[in-house]
Amino acid sequence: MKKKIIVFTGGGSAGHVTPNIAIIKEMDTSHWDIHYIGSKQGIEKDLIHHLHLPYYGISSGKLRRYIDFENVKDVFRVVKGCFQARRVLKRLKPNLVFSKGGFVSVPVIIAAKSLKIPIFIHESDMTPGLANKISQRFATKIFTSFAETKKFFPERKTKVIGSPIRKEILMGSAEKGRAFLNFNKQLPILIIMGGSLGAKRINEAIRESLGKLNKAYQIVHLCGKGNIDNELLDIPGYRQYEYINEELPDILAATDLVITRGGSNAIFEFLALKIPMIIIPLTKEQSRGDQILNAKSFEEKGYAITLFEENLTSVTLSQSLDKLKHNRDQFIKNMNVSGHGDALQVIINEIKKQG
Repeated sequence: MKKKIIVFTGGGSAGHVTPNIAIIKEMDTSHWDIHYIGSKQGIEKDLIHHLHLPYYGISSGKLRRYIDFENVKDVFRVVKGCFQARRVLKRLKPNLVFSKGGFVSVPVIIAAKSLKIPIFIHESDMTPGLANKISQRFATKIFTSFAETKKFFPERKTKVIGSPIRKEILMGSAEKGRAFLNFNKQLPILIIMGGSLGAKRINEAIRESLGKLNKAYQIVHLCGKGNIDNELLDIPGYRQYEYINEELPDILAATDLVITRGGSNAIFEFLALKIPMIIIPLTKEQSRGDQILNAKSFEEKGYAITLFEENLTSVTLSQSLDKLKHNRDQFIKNMNVSGHGDALQVIINEIKKQG
């Protein structure tokens, strides 16, 4: 039997790639031939490289919301990317293109539409990114993580499913996690995750509060590349790591509370794991404000407490943690009735129908 062909696209940040990887890992490779189109030098190239998939790098611009001379140059880069993507798609003749967004996806989707190839897109955040705002008019089906996002897309082709969660993140062992950390069962475990590069202000607030925090918690601090504080290496009950890869599912299985940024993929993983959170979203100066909206939605639903970075001090951090710890059971109860199903399986089923 001849395999069906699917092309994934998306990039510019890990958030536009990791959900694609979650889907790819669940694809039946005896029935599907999987390819990836991304930028020539973006983070997606490195992440997809580990999956040993055919990868095609194309020219792409950056979609800016402000006036900049680079916008003029990027028009030509996007046009060039459209022709490059069209050549790849014309040769592969895929049954489906699946996009997770990011500026590199736009040329791929325009090219796919010109060749009459069905297109699925997924939007993680509360409000659509610029790439998906452009892409929606060409999409066959649109999936969203948040119910609130549906109003931004054509209702007839939009489905709210949540975020596709990596299966391995749900299969950790709390016992193995505690053993790896050399932690006990006496104190709750608090994990701080500021993203792959860390979060300077969050790191500072945690370290300023360490004298108080490590009396109440055992702390796992994922502080980002180059952010280890060598003066704090020997503090009992406090573990610093630039990042954690293979052991992360086990550590999360042992975790009681989490402090995190407001990226959609991360907070939906914590929701699936039923870990109450303090969300400290990126400010509007640092982003388009999507993390603030994500945090607001999760707070309103009773899954999290929002603490704005502008208000972050050792005092406000301690107060928020006390509130989260005291009401932990209620947060977990709210998460248990969240109604979010298995978004990953929904997408796999829809892909099967297309193939």
